[in-house]
Amino acid sequence: MSNQVYLSVGSNMGDRQANLSEAVKLLNQKEQITVEKVSPVYQTQPVGGVVQDDFLNIAIRLTTTLNAYTLLDVFHEIEQDLRRKRLIHWGPRTIDLDILYFNHETYHDKKLVIPHPEISNRRFVLIPLLDVLNDDTLIAQTKQQLKTTSDKNWVEILN
Repeated sequence: MSNQVYLSVGSNMGDRQANLSEAVKLLNQKEQITVEKVSPVYQTQPVGGVVQDDFLNIAIRLTTTLNAYTLLDVFHEIEQDLRRKRLIHWGPRTIDLDILYFNHETYHDKKLVIPHPEISNRRFVLIPLLDVLNDDTLIAQTKQQLKTTSDKNWVEILN
């Protein structure tokens, strides 16, 4: 069975563009993952109050035969490969891969929370996500979240 997954990917350390490209490349190298669409790259203002450099963010639509927990493990491996260090909550990072949606399933335990709980509070997630969505329900929901979000941080597309 193939699972439809949407994710958010961000980087604000080192060569941010190269980090995003490498993450997509590593995803594509996994036999059980098919990257279907990648959004344009957006430069975004960091959130969370930690003083840090601006992020580059993308959204990705993929299909996978992996379950959500195994996919999360793959994402953590990719983050490790790209030298992600988890030192400061919401702090700087070479790469961050977050599962936003996994089919229309809900998970809520110590390891995994899907849909991602911060989607509606993050313009840097909502705007790129609209570029890759192909699910009418999620498109309508995301447009509504974008209208009502309290997030006022800037998000600009890179040419």
